[in-house]
Amino acid sequence: MKRNRMLISTLIVLLLTVSVVVMAQVNRPFRPGSVWNISFIRMKPGMDTAYLNYVASEWKREQEALKKDGQSLSYKVITTEAHGSNDWNIMLMTEYKDLATLEANEAKADNLAQTVVGNDEKQMQGYRDRLQIREVLDVRTAREIVLEPRR
Repeated sequence: MKRNRMLISTLIVLLLTVSVVVMAQVNRPFRPGSVWNISFIRMKPGMDTAYLNYVASEWKREQEALKKDGQSLSYKVITTEAHGSNDWNIMLMTEYKDLATLEANEAKADNLAQTVVGNDEKQMQGYRDRLQIREVLDVRTAREIVLEPRR
């Protein structure tokens, strides 16, 4: 009798251990990818060319410097038609390896902006100038999901 209890107890412990190991090895068909900082911008009517000139020069220069310094992976600009007066019509996207990299490089990115764009006063003047041609509706950080299992 004592031997049967011991055998049953051992089997229960073994089954529980196996089920925990199996649950820990769930194979999902997706994995977390890079992190994107996305700005949703509304270019003011008739100001598309003026704002796109800024994006193609100053914004791109800063993005290239971030990429060259290894702080970001890539960047994209996506335009669309607005569906209302308060809708965005351009997205500015910067890709980072992960959230930890983005957060760890905040001071480096600020120092790089001081070098590429200019001091705080020059950066603030640029913000004021761009207020005339665009409105920032939202800025979000998003994680890309890669539709492949972990490697």
